[in-house]
Amino acid sequence: MLKKEYPYYLGGKPVMPNTDLAVTDKYTGKVACRVAMADEAAIDRAIGMAVDAAEPMRKMPAYQRQEVLTHCVDRFTERAEELAQALCIEAGKPIRDSRGEVSRLIETFKIASEESVRMAGEYMPLDRSPRTQGYTSVWKRMPIGPCSFISPFNFPLNLAAHKVAPAIAVGCSFVLKPASLTPIGALIIGETLAETDLPEGAFSILPCQREGARLFTEDERLKLLSFTGSPEVGWKLKSLAGKKKVTLELGGNAACIVDIDTDIDDAVERIIFGAFYQSGQSCVGVQRILVHKDIYQPFTNRLTDRTKCLKMGDPKNEETFIGPMISEKEAVRLESWIDSAVANSATLLCGGKRDGAMLEATLLSDVPRNEEICTKEAFGPVAVISKFSDFNAAIDEVNDSVFGLQTGIFTRNLYHAQTAWDRLEVGGVIIGDVPSWRADQMPYGGVKDSGLGREGIKYAIEDMTEIRLMVIRDLSK
Repeated sequence: MLKKEYPYYLGGKPVMPNTDLAVTDKYTGKVACRVAMADEAAIDRAIGMAVDAAEPMRKMPAYQRQEVLTHCVDRFTERAEELAQALCIEAGKPIRDSRGEVSRLIETFKIASEESVRMAGEYMPLDRSPRTQGYTSVWKRMPIGPCSFISPFNFPLNLAAHKVAPAIAVGCSFVLKPASLTPIGALIIGETLAETDLPEGAFSILPCQREGARLFTEDERLKLLSFTGSPEVGWKLKSLAGKKKVTLELGGNAACIVDIDTDIDDAVERIIFGAFYQSGQSCVGVQRILVHKDIYQPFTNRLTDRTKCLKMGDPKNEETFIGPMISEKEAVRLESWIDSAVANSATLLCGGKRDGAMLEATLLSDVPRNEEICTKEAFGPVAVISKFSDFNAAIDEVNDSVFGLQTGIFTRNLYHAQTAWDRLEVGGVIIGDVPSWRADQMPYGGVKDSGLGREGIKYAIEDMTEIRLMVIRDLSK
């Protein structure tokens, strides 16, 4: 169960100046606990402490950084069920999905602990011309300095971990703003970090109102901003970030192409997961499904039948597959998109009904491609099915989007797989599975309006470091 109150973490220490943030149980709508909120003065102080901690963090030997990360792995493992229950309550995430996210939190910190002792440079000979004869060089990676992290509500544990863990691995101090709707997971991460020997001021975890978070973006003492959230907010923050490096993991409108040679039963089971796990609230959730015309009807029939069987209800119930959306406001928005599509000749195959923040798993077909449910990010339990006859035309349709995060391709045709990898304007192409599939060590991120940069520990480390070169002239000759 949740505690009644949670402090924020300022410079690595718990601070409880107020209980201003009410965190609700997203299923019942009742207040589950209260959390301390940071004001601008606290954020300013946290950034100053991160600046002061930058040098001690840089000097911290790799084995000690690894010990911090290993401690987190051990403690998260011990507290796994507590973390899962907290996530289930604050995010409304079905308990099985919550346990899955906790396992990924642990895995992400484990990967970071391994990478913390692998950071290497390179010897680079320079004698490729008479002018550079007698010179050699070496380079190494140096921590970029104090970092600013802003994490979203939908994966409040693992997406915070993808910022925090590589920062510790490389030796960067940081300030983190978790989503106000789901701050508890990040605060438990802070509670765990406070048990370690990180330098004073090395981290702060500060829930705050969006209006009060200006310094996370604009303060010039911060050297990197890593934001995960909506495209509208992300691109605005980039414009305000000044000289600091910016990485953005933003929205998606993920598609699956189901080719003629696909095992229909296998594809249906994977797409059920991809479209509706954690109530569809994932930026790589399956939103568009393009099916070859020769298998369109049997595939659609089976997918519709399976979708109708998904259990919706209390996320604390072990059998629940569809829980509440993060808020009634978001459920109302998505319901209006469904209604608009149906009013403009789309066929409602199943679902479509809403009760508060609960929205049924919904499938639509024959949707005009200019409808919002096709062009924007649904971020909820809705998917649209269409048919294709030409594989290249299907790729063109997937590319006809302002987003480009990941795409799933169900095919056994090697040429089609290669063509998809070559032509799709996305950050990742998943062959034989849904775009929602992710391993936490792989480079993950998008193109176009889906963002800048890549997550995945090794790749986040590259963004959190700068290359420092040394050139040596041979004076013996």
